[in-house]
Amino acid sequence: MGHNGNNSLLERMRAQGNFIEYAPFGVILLALVEFSGAPALAVHLLGLLLVIGRALHAWGFSAPPPVMIGPVFGMILTLTIILLSALGLLLYTLF
Repeated sequence: MGHNGNNSLLERMRAQGNFIEYAPFGVILLALVEFSGAPALAVHLLGLLLVIGRALHAWGFSAPPPVMIGPVFGMILTLTIILLSALGLLLYTLF
């Protein structure tokens, strides 16, 4: 639907869809980590990992022949900051 069988367009649509699905969640968690009083270095490192992860993901799909290592490592970094942020917030609230 919307790509008319064009695989290149489908890959780009999914890359954008993936960004829309994960980036806002990561940014919201990052803001919550900052508002909870986490050290500035931790907030900056998490933010840097999020930006690098999203850039790797986009680069992997936009490279002339798609480089699948980019999206894989990009998602690993993105999910890592989501997990670390969630665990940090949980531990901060419990203790």
